[in-house]
Amino acid sequence: MRISDRLAAKQTFSFEIFPPKGDLPIDQALKVASELAADDPDWISVTFSAGGSGNSANTVSVSGAIERDTGTTALAHLTCLGSSREAVDLYLDALEEQGVTNVLALRGDRAPGKEVIDFAYASDLIAYIKDTRPEFCVGAACYPEGHFECDDFETSLEHLKIKQDAGADFFVTQLFFDNELYYRFREGCARWRIKTPVVCGIMPFTSVKQIQRMAFTCGATIPSRVIRKIVACGDDEDAQLEAGIEYACDQLVDLAENGVDGIHIYTMNRPEIGRAARRVLVGCNYLEA
Repeated sequence: MRISDRLAAKQTFSFEIFPPKGDLPIDQALKVASELAADDPDWISVTFSAGGSGNSANTVSVSGAIERDTGTTALAHLTCLGSSREAVDLYLDALEEQGVTNVLALRGDRAPGKEVIDFAYASDLIAYIKDTRPEFCVGAACYPEGHFECDDFETSLEHLKIKQDAGADFFVTQLFFDNELYYRFREGCARWRIKTPVVCGIMPFTSVKQIQRMAFTCGATIPSRVIRKIVACGDDEDAQLEAGIEYACDQLVDLAENGVDGIHIYTMNRPEIGRAARRVLVGCNYLEA
């Protein structure tokens, strides 16, 4: 199933997981994927790498298992910084052998050893895949608050328009904690005639350390009401997780009521987060029971 076809037919609901890195077994990721698939998402995305640490072989394995063993569409991430056309071709070949033909095309984080070879930007990768692999459905990232490397919001929208023109079939947002910032972004997309479907990515905060890390690595704004919830929890980690899920669920209801194209949950490999999201979206009639 092409994700673009699903988005054309309905508002979607999806999850993200990350495979283990290095020599860790993939059994745990496959168990998480199986539990998430039980909540009937439209797709499950599988990350490629973070902070320059690659795990592409596990991405292929986990994505293939999702398609083969759960009957759920897999969306495999692909970062291009530091990759040659040959390396991208080999990766896409491996995905196709596993029955995976939906890919999220990303530039990737800047890191030592990740210099430009054949692709400087995600738009270069998108255009290359659309030109050489028409069977693939290609998604791309977008940034409701603007990309953290770009100081000008309108320039970020201009770059997004370039991704659309390169052939992106849909967009998935970086996480955000303030829905009003997303609605401002949606208005900006209309100004720039960006008509490609946009799926909203939501990540519940699970601890003080996690939300601090997200703010620094992604540049996400932390609203005062989030800070108040964290302070009220004190050092109770279980309370912090509960507060984070509750806040995210409030975000989801508001997004559902405002007619977004899709909702994507960054689960952090915790199926209970996916289940909570599904319950609240059923409750507001975004999803069927």
